Amino acid sequence: MHLYIAEKPSLGRAIAAALPGPHQKGQGWIRCGQGEQAATVSWCIGHLLEPAEPARYNPAWKKWRLEDLPLFPEKWEVMPKDSVRQQLKVLESLIRQAETITHAGDPDREGQLLVDEVIRYFGASAPVKRVLINDLTPAAVAKALRSPKDNREFRRLSHSALARQRADWLYGINLTRFYTLSYQQQGEQGVYSVGRVQTPVLGLVVERDNTIENFQPRPYFRIEARFKAEEEEADQQTFTARWLPDDQFQDHLDEENRLLSREVAEEIAQSVQSRPGKITESRFRDRPEAPPLPFSLSALQIEAGRLFRMGAKEVLDTAQNLYERHQLITYPRSDCRYLPEGHYDQREQVVRAIGRVAPDLQQACDGANLERKTAAWNDKQVDAHHAIIPTSRPTPNGKLSAAEQKIYGLISRYYLMQFAADAVHREGKLTVRVGEHQFRATETALLVPGWKALEIKLREGRTELEKTPLPRLEKDEPVFCEDTSVVERKTQPPQHFTDATLLSAMTNIARFVTDTELRKTLRETDGLGTEATRAAIIDTLFKRDYLYRDSRHIRATDKGKALISALPESASTPDRTAVWEATLESIRRGEGDPKKFLETLKQEIRGFLNRPQGQPAGGSTAPETGAPENQPHCPKCRAPMLERDGKFGRFYACTRYPDCRGTRPLEEASPQDGTSQKPIPCPHCFSPLVRRKGKKGWFWGCSNFPGCRQTLDDDNGKPAVRLRKST
Repeated sequence: MHLYIAEKPSLGRAIAAALPGPHQKGQGWIRCGQGEQAATVSWCIGHLLEPAEPARYNPAWKKWRLEDLPLFPEKWEVMPKDSVRQQLKVLESLIRQAETITHAGDPDREGQLLVDEVIRYFGASAPVKRVLINDLTPAAVAKALRSPKDNREFRRLSHSALARQRADWLYGINLTRFYTLSYQQQGEQGVYSVGRVQTPVLGLVVERDNTIENFQPRPYFRIEARFKAEEEEADQQTFTARWLPDDQFQDHLDEENRLLSREVAEEIAQSVQSRPGKITESRFRDRPEAPPLPFSLSALQIEAGRLFRMGAKEVLDTAQNLYERHQLITYPRSDCRYLPEGHYDQREQVVRAIGRVAPDLQQACDGANLERKTAAWNDKQVDAHHAIIPTSRPTPNGKLSAAEQKIYGLISRYYLMQFAADAVHREGKLTVRVGEHQFRATETALLVPGWKALEIKLREGRTELEKTPLPRLEKDEPVFCEDTSVVERKTQPPQHFTDATLLSAMTNIARFVTDTELRKTLRETDGLGTEATRAAIIDTLFKRDYLYRDSRHIRATDKGKALISALPESASTPDRTAVWEATLESIRRGEGDPKKFLETLKQEIRGFLNRPQGQPAGGSTAPETGAPENQPHCPKCRAPMLERDGKFGRFYACTRYPDCRGTRPLEEASPQDGTSQKPIPCPHCFSPLVRRKGKKGWFWGCSNFPGCRQTLDDDNGKPAVRLRKST
């Protein structure tokens, strides 16, 4: 028997439809054909197996205890997922009967692993082939089935996915337990989840929020000058140019070369007023711009977020529906923006189908130049899957929703752009020197719209003011400065993240890395997460109460900010995590060693666990895992305290410095305020209680005062069960 194993039921049904009949359906399988051509198609439902829970390796690991960390399994195990046990049993029976197995998982890292792990789990001895299906239309599926490869060619892809899975287990299980237990010791409630990718994404949002919150606007000054050509007939040849910053004024410029001194600005303006100058650079050209490449998933999510304000997950779910249910687009979880050269032959059918499915694009379909072939068709740039484009299917399977129409239309527009003319921009630049100062004027205008006619404009009704074109002056021509002005502006904080900008940040993560060499490395990788996981990562951060929506903006909750404050920088910034993604990619190429990768990760985890509990990123890296029993907790926030050297000798300081600046003298080994004891949570808000002395003696108050005013009576140095009577 020939057994096909698809990643999901929809793909299984598409494979069965492309195989000879008759078709017989069973519970979790479809039998196709008769005699020698007989085959059975079955499927997974995503991952049927999952990494074993800690208690499977060691019963003692079921309880969360700091003394058990780190948890490093000696031999990795997987377990059946309860929700899909029935389908796993179906596959077990079929695999044992199979003479040949064809692996038909999705053409990506996870698609390779989730079928491979089932085949491995049941110890299949039959030879295994591999087919890569990007398009669910019958013709495309049949073509893929005619070109199977040996599954062993993809073993490195499977190794990469397995290394990712185990790395996530090690990192997530150990750090989540460590930080959750650490916060519980400080009286906090709930789980503080830490993830290899999700935490740096949270770090991006927290960093942006903090930057905006602490932003101090500063005035800066822009110098503009109006110049006139000195030729007699050049009465109308005037233009306005902006001052170019010079190194000699470096002390008065910020990091973006903005002039910060009004006095210097007015001095420069006066020094060039009514003085002659000359053109030092004159450049005018008509610049052609080729159409953008078709979409990858991230590019689609970013553009749909910008245009339609759709969330990343909504875009992915909509695209998945267009792929699986309607079969109107190709595989959506693609990280590629290029197309196979052989796909060029299908352009007429695809364009014809677009006109049928999206009538508003019929005029663009009629005007498409199907003789044109852009750089999008390039076999060298295509790996397991290609860009997302429409299929040749002319009708949907049912009525399209409004979201499906938007996404299908957007994907279709970018495909049709490949058959439109280049856009042509008219560009001009004049540079003027007056004494020791330089000024520059630029112009740009769209001369030929070309493919830009297919772009969706955010503000259709808003027409830009016509700009006066620059005079066509030559280099070394004399000009005269008629007037100058100094305009005061104020620096603006960055915008809070939206779905589109956060996805863009995750995709182009190198922009957020300060290390020059590391930035070069990261430009060659896919950033944080993968095309298939980025939407789910953002969604997870919302579900775990780390992020919340403020209108269309994404912001961090107090819980999210507290976690990032406590984490070491290497866990909350994208640098190392993005390097891990690059390492996984090197494993896929056969250049990296998965065992070495996991061993390195274990060393990093040991380093995280050896930091003092609750210590923020900027604190000490002493090897203790918490404050010793005889050392007190902070009188302000109840975090552990450590000894520090100060101007007047040694003292106790809060491990959460600089977020908390609590201190106490070294002599107070057992302070009377109760902070040498294990933290006791407030019965109202669960923040740690602190023992205080009032007019009527000792009592216990919430460390969250004045946010929480809960108090309890003191009972021989411990909080009484009853609440304190208000006085």
